Amino acid sequence: MAHSRRYFAGFAVLLACTLWAFAVRVGTAAPDFTAMDSHGRSETLSQYRGHFVVLEWTNNGCPFTRKHYESGNMQALQRRWTRRGVIWLTILSSAPGRQGYMTATEENAYLAREHAAPTAAILDPTGVLGRLYDAKTTPDMVVIDPDGKVIYEGAIDDHATTDPADIPHSKNYVSEALSEAMSGEAVAVSYTRSYGCSVKYSGAE
Repeated sequence: MAHSRRYFAGFAVLLACTLWAFAVRVGTAAPDFTAMDSHGRSETLSQYRGHFVVLEWTNNGCPFTRKHYESGNMQALQRRWTRRGVIWLTILSSAPGRQGYMTATEENAYLAREHAAPTAAILDPTGVLGRLYDAKTTPDMVVIDPDGKVIYEGAIDDHATTDPADIPHSKNYVSEALSEAMSGEAVAVSYTRSYGCSVKYSGAE
């Protein structure tokens, strides 16, 4: 019981700033956070300063998320970019009892089953981290540059469907942003409207 209480306490995101003092905007500093991942490790944004970072909001019960995982698209993106030194943080902001909520054990089993390869999976059942970044859908994607600035926020691609057959013909905004930024170019498309299931926050519809 003590272990369980300690572990659930670790789920709470401890922010390095006042929650509502920030709104994520492209070109501004990404708010720092401290959160617990599915292996019980503390993860902070600031520890990855000097690296590109991708934040991916997920919900394994959402058909829009399943489109990208069951096709292997999300895993391929994770592997492609982490091999190039990008930090990829998958974030679960579903509240207990709501679609997509996972315990640490369940999330680790899911990642293994799907052969997913994020740097870490962050458990955010209180929704504090999701609300800090104003994450609205699953998936919802944020790309942060090595200086800690947001360079992309929004949809994963330009096909707002649940059909995996659309993926090969889609423009992947995350890959484009990373490719352009790593080449020293300005990110051509830095903001889009995300699509998917609403993030299942506690108290939300």
